[in-house]
Amino acid sequence: MSDDKPEMVELTDVQKKAQRRRSIAIGIVLAAFVIIVYVGSWAKMGASILDRPM
Repeated sequence: MSDDKPEMVELTDVQKKAQRRRSIAIGIVLAAFVIIVYVGSWAKMGASILDRPM
């Protein structure tokens, strides 16, 4: 066994900024999807779901 380190790729500043922009965009799209599913679920169930007997 050798004690070699795995080769790591160093990103340039431009690549790091592009990766960060992509990550932020994916996060925004994911949050929007969650909100759409949540609102859609409420709309499908209706507001009367809160008026159920205990």
